[in-house]
Parts: sequence; structure tokens; C-alpha cells
Amino acid sequence: MKRVLNIIAVLLVVSAAFSGVLMAGCTGSASEHGPEIGKLAPDFTLNRLDGQEVSLSSFRGRPVLLNFWATWCGPCRIEMPLLQGVYEKWAGTGLVLLAVNLQEGPSEVKEFVESAGYTFPVLLSPGNDVPLAYNIRGIPATFFVDADGVIRDVKIGAFFNVGEIESKLVKIMP
Repeated sequence: MKRVLNIIAVLLVVSAAFSGVLMAGCTGSASEHGPEIGKLAPDFTLNRLDGQEVSLSSFRGRPVLLNFWATWCGPCRIEMPLLQGVYEKWAGTGLVLLAVNLQEGPSEVKEFVESAGYTFPVLLSPGNDVPLAYNIRGIPATFFVDADGVIRDVKIGAFFNVGEIESKLVKIMP
């Protein structure tokens, strides 16, 4: 019986130590950057439709609504007019809206944006680096980044009204 208790005790100690290692890995303590709420938004540099380079870090000090989308995405098309409305209403308050198009050609994206009359900044992400940094598994995906560069909210899927977007903006607006 004593031997069984010793084995159980050893197993408990080993499992406690092992779970501590796993938990330390899950907390994200090794990295303060990541696509999760409460972490610094991963920085990137992408080109706008006009070819100008834009870095997310250049907007430190201002809140950023960061939206990932594509022209072929039906839900993205539904929310684009809402994003335009938010851009027009909130840009004067310091809000930055960046719409990151995923893996489409500049001419196709430019035609879509111009035909719809969208005026917010559209960035082109031709490769996988930025979507992977943000763990994008479906679009649209929207990140609400505060003036310190920290992600304060995330929405996967389309917004269906401006009020829904604005309810999340309060988390990042001064």
C-alpha cells in the first residue's frame, strides 16, 4: 500500500510540474505581442492602394480600427458601407480606420473601392505574414487597438449596424 501511495505522490508531483510548464506556455508571458485582447497589436508595414507604405506603429497615440477583408467576401461587402459611415463620423475625433485587404491584386481592390466610393485607407497584404501574425482564420475580422497599441476588442464576422461598431469603439476612444 505504501508503494502505491509513493507512486501516486510521484505522479502528482510530476503532473503538477508538467502542468505548470504548460500553463506558463499558455499565459503568453513569453510575449507581450499577439492578436489577443490585452496584448500589443503585432506591427506591420503594408502598401496603400496608392503605393505609400503604412506601418501600424506610426499610429501610436491614436486609436485604430483594424479590419481584415476581401472583395470576394459577402459579409465583408455587407459591412463596408458601415465602416465608411464610422470613418466619416469618427475620423475627426482621432480614430484611424485601416482596412487590410487579403491577398488580392491592387487593380481589383482599387476598382472595388473606387466603384463603391470608399474613402478610408485600404492596405494590401499580398502574402501571409500579416494574416498569420493576427491569426486570421475567417473574414471579416476587426481589431480595436487603443492609443497605446493594445488590442482592446476583437470581432470575427461582419457587423450589421453602426451601433454595434460604436459599442466597441468606446473601448479605445479617449
